[in-house]
Amino acid sequence: MSHIPAPARDAVPAGSQPLLDAVEKQLGLVPNMFRVIALSPHALQGYLSLSGALAKTLDVKTRERIALAVAQVNGCDYCLSAHSYLATNLAKLDAGEIARNREGASADAKANAAVAFAATITRNRGQVTEADIQSVRAAGYTDGQLVEIVAIVAENVFTNFLNIVAGTEIDFPVVTAKAA
Repeated sequence: MSHIPAPARDAVPAGSQPLLDAVEKQLGLVPNMFRVIALSPHALQGYLSLSGALAKTLDVKTRERIALAVAQVNGCDYCLSAHSYLATNLAKLDAGEIARNREGASADAKANAAVAFAATITRNRGQVTEADIQSVRAAGYTDGQLVEIVAIVAENVFTNFLNIVAGTEIDFPVVTAKAA
């Protein structure tokens, strides 16, 4: 059930219209999540700015792997559905890798460290150990990339929480947190 329904594309505040135009130009459509965020032009601007900046970090496969792990931990079916679709079609990850990512792991050794770290950050609300940090560093991530992993987790926690609170209608092939 939708608690905060996604408004029609032309019913969002005027300040959100040009931002949604840019989303539509980039994606070819405006997913429901963006229309929910667009209820606040400031929240939409903030999200798009953060998302745009983080798109320049790490690589698309790692970013999608992290998004899947975070969505699974948080039980966000909307984000699991969206990121399963993106992981398959954009990042070109196979079904086995997507399942591992949802469990906080990866078949790729370096990505495994990042995904496990992201899942730990999410599960423990940022409370990580020195061993957790050393594990990511040992896999070859710099301290700057550690910051980027935390930022990607935070970006995904925002969308997970928003979509759970809103009850956003899933407009991707449905994936649920109960079936890893």
